[in-house]
Amino acid sequence: MPRLIADLTPLRVSPAFRRLWWGLGVSNIGTQITVVAVGLQVYALTGSTLAVGTLGIAALVPLVALGLYGGALVDHYDRRRVSLLASSVLWLVTAAIAAQAWLDVGSVNLLYGLVALQSAAFAINNPARTSIVPRLLEPQLMPAALALQTLAFNVALTCGPLVGALLVARLGYAWAYTLDALLFTAALWAVWRLPAVPPEQPLDDGADADATGAAPARRRVVGLSSVLDGLRYLATRPNVRTTFVVDLAAMVLAFPRVLWPAAGALYLGGGETTTGVLAAGFAVGGILASVFSGALVRVRWQGRIIVWAITAWGLSVTAFGAVLVAVGPGAPDGVLWGAVVLAGVALLLAGGSDAISSVFRQSILQTATPDHMRGRLQGVFIVVVAGGPRLGEMVLGSEATWFGEGWAAVVGGLACVAVLWLVVRLQPRFWRYDARHPEP
Repeated sequence: MPRLIADLTPLRVSPAFRRLWWGLGVSNIGTQITVVAVGLQVYALTGSTLAVGTLGIAALVPLVALGLYGGALVDHYDRRRVSLLASSVLWLVTAAIAAQAWLDVGSVNLLYGLVALQSAAFAINNPARTSIVPRLLEPQLMPAALALQTLAFNVALTCGPLVGALLVARLGYAWAYTLDALLFTAALWAVWRLPAVPPEQPLDDGADADATGAAPARRRVVGLSSVLDGLRYLATRPNVRTTFVVDLAAMVLAFPRVLWPAAGALYLGGGETTTGVLAAGFAVGGILASVFSGALVRVRWQGRIIVWAITAWGLSVTAFGAVLVAVGPGAPDGVLWGAVVLAGVALLLAGGSDAISSVFRQSILQTATPDHMRGRLQGVFIVVVAGGPRLGEMVLGSEATWFGEGWAAVVGGLACVAVLWLVVRLQPRFWRYDARHPEP
């Protein structure tokens, strides 16, 4: 059993990582409260799954625009300072979301705008925080650290939606958003306590990095050329690049979160409470996969594990959609508990598969990328892992408008599996990726 349970060594050997892990874990609970509450508020104001999906576009545009540039900033300036400034902006935007609820503004466009601002700050903050972790730990501890971070995120993904749905149902949106603002102070404290994390290479006016990964000379003003250097470097790293491609296939084609409000209101019964149960079921799968990750972090053929995990993801989303198709829309008077259990199990399997895929995708990225390029590739990473689901919300939201929420999940899940195996056929080196002899 000890070999199966998550390895806690990173928490023991690094006080800075331990504080960051706890602080972000607490604040992520608040973040998930707001994610669910905003979706429910937009659905309550419009009655449209497409309108909920449009939240994804509102977040995607600033995420793409600033995610890549934020990664370049991280490679040029102190990562702690960048994260602290971006975290402060995130806290202010969260307070503004709470204020619009307390004032009962009732404007969908205002919510779209605030979500866009939140996404812009997140696009800079996340590459900074993620790039700090490899500086706090030895390389061999990275898989264990990533599994622990995935565990904390999925705990938040379990507790946050349940708490958010209950707060909305019992007390209203304002209390849900306010709790998020309070919990976010844990992240500010954790980042404040970090040591300085300056670039490993000294600042110097000169040429940028070449595509082979040679250490770059840093410019005092970060411009477009620095962002392009990161993209050119990524073009020479097929295995790292493929981790992004397969994740986009999973998230854009088969991310089911946008369907949950309608599933609770029109298919399964229970409204906001059922929405929270579905979100929690998804997160519990990730928790179980992370808790029993002790053996996973020693896996050698990581590319194959990613492929099988995303295959399981697509089939699980398909099963979730099949439950909705079988029940059919109709706003039932009570909760259809049998269908809720089946849908929850399907989402539990999806969440576990996603957690396994996430650990190994990040492990390949973190261990195969030199420090002076890590921020820029983390910028690409956050565009993919955060932008993909947002775009997926728009895709599945549109499909739900065309032929219903159930069939949207079925078609999306099967399309994900088909595209994934096409990518593997075109990039056979990814299938053979060996963690003992990593080839980026």
